[in-house]
Amino acid sequence: MNYIITPEGITVVSNGQSYTLSSTHGNYNAVLDAIRDGASEAEIVDLLNPRVALTKYLGGAFEVGENSVKYHGEEVHGVLVQRIIDCHRNGLPLDPLLRFFENLERNDSRRARTELYTFLAHGNMPVTPDGCFLAYKSLRSDYTDHHTGKFSNRVGSTLRMERRKVCDDAGIGCSYGFHAGSLEYAQSFGSGDKKIVIVKINPADVVSVPTDCECQKLRTCQYEVVDEFNGALRNTIADDENLYEDEDEYGDGDSVSVSNNDKIEDALEGIRSILSSLANR
Repeated sequence: MNYIITPEGITVVSNGQSYTLSSTHGNYNAVLDAIRDGASEAEIVDLLNPRVALTKYLGGAFEVGENSVKYHGEEVHGVLVQRIIDCHRNGLPLDPLLRFFENLERNDSRRARTELYTFLAHGNMPVTPDGCFLAYKSLRSDYTDHHTGKFSNRVGSTLRMERRKVCDDAGIGCSYGFHAGSLEYAQSFGSGDKKIVIVKINPADVVSVPTDCECQKLRTCQYEVVDEFNGALRNTIADDENLYEDEDEYGDGDSVSVSNNDKIEDALEGIRSILSSLANR
């Protein structure tokens, strides 16, 4: 086996086939350590093989096929494959996504699960370490809801209602239930002086994603208000120390759509690259 290590990445030639891995790839350090530790050629090639590398990275609950990824036998929707690839390429932890899948499986509505994928694709919401996700909510200036003015949404509040009372028809735009959405939706909803807060939602509690706002809002039976709006949220994994985009770069969030689109395209390119490599094996 021959290999070349440069600041840009690693290139390995084995049995006449060349493998190249960028230094920014999530598996880069594992390959570098394997070479330095004198691992066998087969072990190193396995780490460079997209399917094998991704399977090892994801763990036993996932199955990586030629053109799909399955979790406990159920095919993973494209938007979550994007998250997996994004985490893999950037060396981010996988545990939050595992917990997200576990929470999602607790949602008894197949329709709600499918609709949630669409919302996450449009809103590009970050996943929290406990497997929930963050979204935005627009409020009156006194932190009550726009429609009734009865629900207080101060930071630290948890709001609940019976799931059976929440409208589960995605074809109905305005109806009963707690609403949250993308930053674009929250900024456009309501008039006059208003507040925007960050809410945390368990995927098990999502009831429907109305289609009237291009799937940029959802209805849920429960959520927690975790913070006031201080800028655009990071779009992959969010924790207490890694919640917002760089304020110097993104300011008040007006330019977030450009940044997020770049990151989505980067993740999609990674998926296309891996699936193309898998298809040729």
